[in-house]
Order: sequence, then structure tokens, then C-alpha cells
Amino acid sequence: MDKKNDDIVERAIVALTDGEPILIHDFEDRENETDLVIAASKITHTLIARFRNEAGGLICVAISDEASELLGLPFLSDMIDHPLTENSDLKYDTRSAFSLPVNHRDTYTGITDIDRETTIKRLAEVAYAAESGEYTAEQFVKEFRSPGHVQILRSAPSLKERRGHTELGIALSKAAGMEPAVVVCEMLDDVSGKASSKEEMQEYAEKNGLLFVEGKILVEALEGKPNK
Repeated sequence: MDKKNDDIVERAIVALTDGEPILIHDFEDRENETDLVIAASKITHTLIARFRNEAGGLICVAISDEASELLGLPFLSDMIDHPLTENSDLKYDTRSAFSLPVNHRDTYTGITDIDRETTIKRLAEVAYAAESGEYTAEQFVKEFRSPGHVQILRSAPSLKERRGHTELGIALSKAAGMEPAVVVCEMLDDVSGKASSKEEMQEYAEKNGLLFVEGKILVEALEGKPNK
């Protein structure tokens, strides 16, 4: 990897550590979308409002494969006994990363920005605790409920197996030595009704002082490292 790309990855790690959002574009032959991404442990209700208003997609929390396994978090498609789940015909991947949508039991409706902050921050904490052997699936059931308003995404074990925003974000969090949980949200275009283009997102990043990162750069730097 050349020095320029190495610098971009290092800046992404610093931004994640400092609690700053970054923009990650996956691949033109995949979703061809840009997500606003931040470490889940750094989320605030103010930032959730920003994600709602400036990104506009589904606010999700990606969690590592290892933590998901230890917390008993399945893939949603494996849990639903319905003909709709029998024939996955996704255009961008072989399967969805969707796991369970949850609320923390201390929330009220779960949808307010403050409620989602409570749920998301605690998800980051328990994901780390689970990987450390200090939190169990039984404790998770007692602390969270489903259905809820925070959609969990279960990462693949590594970028070699899947290269979505879920895995790219988790790979970065691992490289930063942070909790294995990140918030991701698609950047949508109000005018076209489609995802915002890469060029628009590069301009948005420059205008707002955010880092824009190409998925291929992250894969080149982090592919050999496990996302567990």
C-alpha cells in the first residue's frame, strides 16, 4: 500500500478513536453507496439527529462476528420461518447482514434520539465485554428486547468473506483497538430518490471537514486481519 493510502487509513483510525464520523464508500460493483460511520461507543443523541437529517438511511449498529456469536445474535433471515426468506436474490451480495432489531430495556419507545443513544452505547459496551469473556447471551436477553428500533448488523468473520460497510467498519474498529461495534447509515439523495453519488459524497466530505475513504483502500490495508 502506498504512503498516501496508508495515511488515509491512519486518519480513519484517528477519526474513529476521536469520535468523529467518517464516510466510507464500498465498491462501484457492489452497493456503490457511501455510509456515514462512527464508533458506536462515541454516539450521542446529537449525532443521531445528524445521521437522520444528513444521511437519511437506516441507522444500524454493526457488531463483530465473534461478539454476535457470543451474544446469541443470529442472522435475521435464519430466524424468520416464512417463504419470503427462502430465496435470497440480493443484487449486491450473497446474504444480508441483518440480525435482530433491539431496544435497551431502559428505553421508553426506543425511537427517540436519546433512547437510541442509550441502546447503541450499551451495545458497544456489551460487544466488548462479550469478546472479553465478561458478558453472556443470557445477560443480553435480560438487558435488551426485540423487536426494537436499533437494527443490528452481524459482521462476517473477515473482509475475505464479505466486504460491506458492516465489515469495513468493524475492521477499522479492530484496527483502532476499540469496541467491536460501529454505527452505519446510508447517505441518500433527497432530489433523485437514490443513494448519493460518490462524487457528491466527496464534495460533502470536503465541505464538512470529514474524511472520505474508499473501501478498496481499507481492504488493501486490513483484509488479512480478522473481524471477529
